[in-house]
Amino acid sequence: MREWNGDELTGIGSRDADIRDVSQVSRAVERAQPDCIVLSAAYTDVDGCESQQDRAFSVNRDGAVNVALAAKQAGSKLLFLSSDYVFDGTKRSPYEIGDPRNPQSVYGRSKAEAELRLLESLPGCCIARTSWLFGIGGKCFPDTILKLAGTRPALDVVDDQRGCPTYTVDLARAIVQLCRNHAHGIVHVTNSGHCSWFDFAREIVGQAGLATEVRPITTQQMPRPARRPEYSVLSPASLHGWRIEMPSWQDALRRYLQERNA
Repeated sequence: MREWNGDELTGIGSRDADIRDVSQVSRAVERAQPDCIVLSAAYTDVDGCESQQDRAFSVNRDGAVNVALAAKQAGSKLLFLSSDYVFDGTKRSPYEIGDPRNPQSVYGRSKAEAELRLLESLPGCCIARTSWLFGIGGKCFPDTILKLAGTRPALDVVDDQRGCPTYTVDLARAIVQLCRNHAHGIVHVTNSGHCSWFDFAREIVGQAGLATEVRPITTQQMPRPARRPEYSVLSPASLHGWRIEMPSWQDALRRYLQERNA
């Protein structure tokens, strides 16, 4: 909402419409009569999804289908935010948009099934897969690292999972461009470059000028309820196909820290 200028915007939250309720979604879309709908609403607690499967699928899959049906009825274009977790992480080169889905978590399955349903019900939609999001206004990895670094002399961070950190501001700007370009199909939208969580944490601490030691550990040393892909780097080729370039994740982190400090 902050980044999109020059067009009339309507921001709709869960208080306005529960995407699990098809009638609420239809009324909200009918009132707004949008040219384009950006669906970023989701149940994103990856570990929570493991114990609340019904909620995960009702929001992430069924809710997305409800919005797609309302978009189709209103003649609106749809851009849906998806995730790198639709992949299993066994690849060792960046994932392309045509690589097979094989999610290893409930969250990943809910997003993968949503993609398939949307492409079936609304073939002209745009599915923007992104990863490792961070930004002001919500819980995110850099914020957690900075808070922990303020209270501990050393931090242990997983070093055998690799992906693309993505700044919400840069993601928002790319979404605006995709909508204005009438993008369709699947697009991978992340900041350029990739790293492990350990690399990311070390860069956060370094850019913040902190003396906290960051130590690498394995996923097995820090088990979580949901299985994460070991490698979920997304190829930028599809994004470049729409003539969109994303800054490096290190540059994005620098701007995030400036915004956070301000």
